Amino acid sequence: MSAGGGGLGTPRALPSSGPRALRDMPHPLAASSSEEAASELTPSPDLLLPRSFADKDLSLPNGTPVDTSSPASSSSLLNRLQLDDDLDGETRDLFVTVDDPKKHICTMETYITYRVTTKTTRAEFDLPEYSVRRRYQDFDWLRNKLEESQPTHLIPPLPEKFVMKGVVDRFSEEFVETRRKALDKFLKRIADHPVLSFNEHFNVFLTAKDLNAYKKQGMALLSKMGESVKYVTGGYKLRSRPLEFAAIGDYLDTFVLKLGTIDRIAQRIIKEELEYLVELREYGPVYSTWGGLEMELAEPLEGVSACIGNCCTALEELSDDMTEDFLPVLREYILYSESMKNVLKKRDQVQAEYEAKLEAVALKKEDRPKVPADVEKCQDRVECFNADLKADMERWQNNKRQDFRQLLMGMADKNIQYYEKHIGALTISMVLYFIHCPS
Repeated sequence: MSAGGGGLGTPRALPSSGPRALRDMPHPLAASSSEEAASELTPSPDLLLPRSFADKDLSLPNGTPVDTSSPASSSSLLNRLQLDDDLDGETRDLFVTVDDPKKHICTMETYITYRVTTKTTRAEFDLPEYSVRRRYQDFDWLRNKLEESQPTHLIPPLPEKFVMKGVVDRFSEEFVETRRKALDKFLKRIADHPVLSFNEHFNVFLTAKDLNAYKKQGMALLSKMGESVKYVTGGYKLRSRPLEFAAIGDYLDTFVLKLGTIDRIAQRIIKEELEYLVELREYGPVYSTWGGLEMELAEPLEGVSACIGNCCTALEELSDDMTEDFLPVLREYILYSESMKNVLKKRDQVQAEYEAKLEAVALKKEDRPKVPADVEKCQDRVECFNADLKADMERWQNNKRQDFRQLLMGMADKNIQYYEKHIGALTISMVLYFIHCPS
């Protein structure tokens, strides 16, 4: 139906928030005269209106019926974008690494900077390689800018700004290295994203020698989409979240609860291992002292002491692996889940706005109201949120499966190595004992 007749015609496509290469692709909501395109756009129950509202045949005062069905399914958009997570090294054209942390001591503060190296073949970059230094607050600036300019997408989390649990000195080598790994993963996740990697703020972060000049611009670079999402309908609550997004919210709540439990238990295990390690370090030298008193047993007793020393080393390595590799992944995904919840809330706000405007259209008494154009824009925003959120959720699930498979298999290997070292050390100790203490 034509929009010029005062009704709700086929919504116009919003400008894509993705890379330039995707902007030329036809939006599934764009008007098309072909029968094939029309047949692909079948309605889906992404937006469910309340029963009292949906049961009525709504129409404008001039008799034009109002379409209260949800926006078209986003599956066609996802297929067009082809947000495939299985990218191999040959298809990537942007590589980012974070390394070489350095401590800076100034009059007013002490801080750490990291070298950010970028290699790319993309036309958006003037050079094929860049190297800049960034501190934590620069990474925080980048994430805030991504949230403002790409509100429909899931932005990877940063590690906590303050000292992590169990770490006292934020300038210690262990803490700095743990943070470096987290910052490196943060940038790699953005670089691998088919939309976020083309963001202008990300380009500036990777290439600008003086980032402070861009920071001073403040909100000037905030996109129109970001401004629209920051709008919240006054006093209007979402009537019902679509089932698939409600299921995502429930899953995230359960997932965070489980990870929190694992995190607490893992920290208790590490604490008990460190306490046991203190006892072992006091226990081993006792056999060396004993061996000095009884020359006939000196060598086997030294063997027992050496065995305990090897066990100490193995236990220390296992505890370090859990602290540096296992716990950070749990915390990253807890923060990741919170980020996903925030995107869901933004999506709900836009849907609430859409429902409010749609209801207002039905109650309008003017002959030719101007509201339908606003409704179309809201419908486009909801559809954009739905498509981006589904794509990012699928991508996040793929990353989660890979990360946790690698994490759990790695921890299993570390535990196997730990017990193999124990068995080996004990075997050597027993051999020495039987050799030097024949019956």
